[in-house]
Amino acid sequence: MTSPPANDRLEIEVQDFGPIVHAKLDLRPMTVFVGPSNTGKSYLAVLIYALHRSFGASDDGRAPGFHRFESTLLGTEYTVPLGLPCETITAFEQLAKSTDNAIAGIEGINLTLPEGIQASMRELFEKLAGVVSTEMLRCFGMNRMAPLTRNGSKGPARVAVRLTPKDDVYALEHKLAINAENRNMGFQTSIPQRINLSAADINQDELTFASRYFRRVASLPSANVRPFEYMSAIVSLMGLVAPGMVGALHSPAFYFPTDRAGVINTHGSLVAAMLSNAPIAGLRQTAGAPMLSGVLADFLRQLLQVDQNPYHQPTDSHDAGRQIEKAILRGTIGVERSQLINYPNVTYRPDGWKEDLPLMHASSMVSELAPVVLYLRHLVQPGNVLIIEEPESHLHPAAQVELTRQLAKLVQRGYRVIITTHSEWILEELANVVQRSQLQPEELTTVSESDAALTADQVGVWLFRQKRRPRGSEVVQITLDDSGLYPSDFNDVAIALGNDSAKIFNHLGAR
Repeated sequence: MTSPPANDRLEIEVQDFGPIVHAKLDLRPMTVFVGPSNTGKSYLAVLIYALHRSFGASDDGRAPGFHRFESTLLGTEYTVPLGLPCETITAFEQLAKSTDNAIAGIEGINLTLPEGIQASMRELFEKLAGVVSTEMLRCFGMNRMAPLTRNGSKGPARVAVRLTPKDDVYALEHKLAINAENRNMGFQTSIPQRINLSAADINQDELTFASRYFRRVASLPSANVRPFEYMSAIVSLMGLVAPGMVGALHSPAFYFPTDRAGVINTHGSLVAAMLSNAPIAGLRQTAGAPMLSGVLADFLRQLLQVDQNPYHQPTDSHDAGRQIEKAILRGTIGVERSQLINYPNVTYRPDGWKEDLPLMHASSMVSELAPVVLYLRHLVQPGNVLIIEEPESHLHPAAQVELTRQLAKLVQRGYRVIITTHSEWILEELANVVQRSQLQPEELTTVSESDAALTADQVGVWLFRQKRRPRGSEVVQITLDDSGLYPSDFNDVAIALGNDSAKIFNHLGAR
């Protein structure tokens, strides 16, 4: 799976979504959500995950892009012109030639699309509204849209996704309107007029799909092209240019919910009791059983299959999880499967030990980080997205600092990371990570304790803060201040504590 073009700027804007009055942010390789509880950090993180699930490739690497939804896209009525215009046939001839050259490694793909093809792509793309609706409800564990709309708002919740690459080849916007009264949503999209993909941006599986369909349409007289053949070629074209249509959302995403230690230590009983009722394949309501959110259901499913992905076989040189084991856990995470039912049991072996411990006998820190290690070893690849809620959970401040460095190093290796946090330690070390990018390589070893460094444009920190009117939260970007720190609300808490301590001390001294 190739990653989206590196220069793409993916912006997400929400209005009246969950507790959020307004948020506008661009997703960076390292994106951080910080702020008080109940301000919508997890709401926005789950929304981003749902969008990845709607527009991206499958998390196991088997189903590329829009071909996951081919039956959905082609299973309903669509508009096909009677006798394709000459410019459409010519466009498919050029597409067939471009894909053949790309397969041969001669060049990328460059083409201007006629309006007819743009209209067909737009029509099919907007048919994904049902997929997006279902996926959002599934990920949030809801059976209706109303809870996704901010309480007190008069209109629908709105979500806009904008993609503006550096070269402005694609200037795209996708708009969703979430109506509290029904389960579906409005969906409007724009389609690029020009296709300009370098060889590095092209997924070879999509290229093979597309080339076959393009040649078929180009080889027939316009009157003989059947609707299914034409629309199959359009789906293939959408899959081919998906990185340029949805940017980083085209990549698989993996969500690590809160209380990972509790989930991983009890997932056997959880799976037996709840997974059959979880909305994994689709949204299902079961009498007397609580709805399990899609993010938790996916997490449990992936844990069950974590070491059995034939599309990702780890090697020592590419084992990103090993770095976390060495730097923080000081031991090894493993998976043992029972011979009777092939059920996975996660284990931990401290350095120097000859036997494994069941994970439930290890510290909560180990249990929190074990799934991250296993995912990096068996599931996640560079270009994929890790969404981690509260990575500081059960970690000593020193471990929080080291984990921040390890996450920064993942970004250096091509992974994308989104975290929600309440940790001042993480935010301060992240400031150091950005400051290090201004040092020369030879200075890192003498000036700093770590070589983890990211530039300011690779890191985005967004503060969620309460509003009184209208009631809800707003989201603003925070950047490094003159002291080299991210100015959050943590300092307000420290000042209040210091003032209270001084009052108490002075009162006791005056007795």
